[in-house]
Amino acid sequence: MATALITGGTSGIGAEFARQLAESGTDLVLVARNETRLAETAASLQAEFEIAVETISADLADRDDVMRVAARLTDADRPIDLFVNNAGFGVHATLTGADVASIHEHAFDVMCRAVLILAGAAGRAMRERGSGSIINVSSIAGLVTMGSYSAIKAWVASYSQGLAVELRNTGVTVTALMPGWVVTEFHERAGIRTGSIPSFMWIEASTLVKGALRDAARGKVVSIPTVRYRVIGWFARHLPLRTIRWISAKISSSRSDEGSEPHGVKDTTTT
Repeated sequence: MATALITGGTSGIGAEFARQLAESGTDLVLVARNETRLAETAASLQAEFEIAVETISADLADRDDVMRVAARLTDADRPIDLFVNNAGFGVHATLTGADVASIHEHAFDVMCRAVLILAGAAGRAMRERGSGSIINVSSIAGLVTMGSYSAIKAWVASYSQGLAVELRNTGVTVTALMPGWVVTEFHERAGIRTGSIPSFMWIEASTLVKGALRDAARGKVVSIPTVRYRVIGWFARHLPLRTIRWISAKISSSRSDEGSEPHGVKDTTTT
């Protein structure tokens, strides 16, 4: 039976990955910070789908915790067939603020450093076996220029494509998933208002994950689920950079009091 490891696997997009994979009969390794929620999620999935669920409590801002997860990914006796690098959180802070270390640096630790170490570990182990799949959750925000979150997600997309090149012809696939705004419970939990986001821009987590798993199975390197976001992605890649900066400024201004980010508004390694 196949086994998938999911970071941030107890809420939001990560929880939907866990549910759809469990429904398909895949055993799970869930990584998150909150031990109580990990235990509750594992028990629920085991009872409903009769699969094995292992849990790892880890804060991916902590290097030692990251290395513990990396060790699980490279355990030859308990191979991971699919790795979903999902953990992350929204960043709504100015680049010139005094709290760079506490916000932006923390974001880089979780969404760049951890992604680099964990995907590298997974790719190394999978290459040795000659099979496996990695999904790194980026964001459509990586195609625009809205602060460090956009920069981080652009890095994730570029890194994923570089890793895909390195692992070509090894039997291992790498997919950069680039969602837009996804309906999850995080916004309500975090008290984030989303009134300026048009309803047609929202997609269900189930739709997103179904498309991501389909694209990963096909070996697609960049996955942008739904036609509406593929169209947005096409324009974002082809419009002049000056225009992208203007659009980014308009979006940032329109939601300056709301603090919402495409896809990534969820707790670090999820609670």
